[in-house]
Amino acid sequence: MSEKPSQSQAPPPRLLQSTSIVSGMTLLSRILGLVRDIVFARFFGAGIVMDAFFVAFKIPNIFRRFFAEGAFSQGFVPVFTEYDETRSPAEVKELVDRVTGTLGLVLFVITIIGVIAAPALISVFGMGWVWSEAPQDADKFALAVDMLRLTFPYLFFVSLVALGGAILNTYQRFAAPAFAPVLLNVVLISFAAFVAPWYARPGLALAAGVFAAGLVQLLFLLPFLGRLKVLPRPRWGASHAGVRKIVRLMVPAIFGSSVAQINILFDTLIASFLVTGSISWLYYSDRLMEFPLGVFGIALATVILPNLSRQHAADSRQAFSAMLDWAMRWAVLIALPATIGLFMLAGPVLTTIFYGGQFDGADVAMAVPSLMAYSLGLTGFIFVKVLAPGFFARQDTRTPVRIGIIALIANMVLNVLIVVPWVRAGWAAPHAGLAIATSGSAFLNAALLWRRLHADGVWVPRPGWGRFLLRVGVACGLMIVMLDRFVAPLVNWLEADSWTRCLWLAAAVCGGAALYAVALLAVGLRPAAMRMTTPGTPV
Repeated sequence: MSEKPSQSQAPPPRLLQSTSIVSGMTLLSRILGLVRDIVFARFFGAGIVMDAFFVAFKIPNIFRRFFAEGAFSQGFVPVFTEYDETRSPAEVKELVDRVTGTLGLVLFVITIIGVIAAPALISVFGMGWVWSEAPQDADKFALAVDMLRLTFPYLFFVSLVALGGAILNTYQRFAAPAFAPVLLNVVLISFAAFVAPWYARPGLALAAGVFAAGLVQLLFLLPFLGRLKVLPRPRWGASHAGVRKIVRLMVPAIFGSSVAQINILFDTLIASFLVTGSISWLYYSDRLMEFPLGVFGIALATVILPNLSRQHAADSRQAFSAMLDWAMRWAVLIALPATIGLFMLAGPVLTTIFYGGQFDGADVAMAVPSLMAYSLGLTGFIFVKVLAPGFFARQDTRTPVRIGIIALIANMVLNVLIVVPWVRAGWAAPHAGLAIATSGSAFLNAALLWRRLHADGVWVPRPGWGRFLLRVGVACGLMIVMLDRFVAPLVNWLEADSWTRCLWLAAAVCGGAALYAVALLAVGLRPAAMRMTTPGTPV
């Protein structure tokens, strides 16, 4: 007699509650991430050290998207869910062991190669520094190489963290994986504030902090896996059927799930040809755009992927479609006001969070256009995060790849069409053109994903979308009027003290959010209409 399938470990999902848990933990992480960036800005500004560090940190992060929460999760979660639904606990545990051993060895080899090839990698992603004859660019290149040799091993640790997190998420244990990034920020803040001053080359302390943070996150998750009795005992498993299936799903998903990151790295490459500080201004702008994206967009995608995978395994097409519809309504409800708020409050947000120390008024002025440009793409980025699981849960990774290629090519073309004339015309802040191109490609990506899901009948929109969009539009319009009338000009924010700026920003954000919520209630949108307690069953 076969053993009872291990799915008994997974409690019935409550989607809004699960999303709230992930969002809460992600919010904590993002707040600490902002504290981390404030520390970076105040201690290091937007000069040579931070330009070099941001490139050295982005390179392992793009590989992380390939091997960790991007392609790996989208290949692993559907297969693991299928095993959990249909196989015995022993078979599920063997899959975990084989995947861990195979992924771990591959990552170890890639890490060694990355450390050795650090000069070549920096030459690609910091090409402008190589071609430049300016001494400061040569210094940036050398510093970035040394930093990358410390940051690249982060890939090994964080990819195994993503494996553990994917397992816990499948069993509806969302809190611990969502909390792990908090540790990254705590470690980096500690190294920047307390370790860096003791280094002759302080930038290297930041790189060492990245290495330490990866190890701390991995050690943190191990006890949670042990409680579920799925703590891996790594074994090589290239010939294992489950591992091979995951690899087949991963290979195309490696590109499809990482389009946004590739776009940002391509922006970094072009920005290396622009004035010193361009990479840092783009980074700080992107970090602020990533705040609402991570708190809600990524959290929602994290929750719906394992649940969509279960609906697909159960061949429940109606519940699958209803869950996507629920997720997209929430995406619209949150993304549109977040986009408006970030665009209209770009200057106040940058001034309140980063202004001071080494980050001066000129840095604020240069970062504002790129943040406004990134904010325009926030809705597109969130839509991509929500729509992509509709393919991955059905083990279709090829379609997002084809769409991702189109979006990536569009981004590259837009970069050239926007930035080159911008530079030739001598206009200020040409780096903002890179953000505009990235935002445009995000909307193209989302539109193509939506069209394919709709054409295939995977997502059949439920009745009431027109009325829903009208209500959200009215509420957003009222919020725009309020922010336009009551938010002071940027010069006033620069002249105010830190506490006054914080009070002003809190009033603007809370006031805008409160008006938006009251307006939604006034036009008839009730909270009960946005709740879903079981897959496919709105409440």
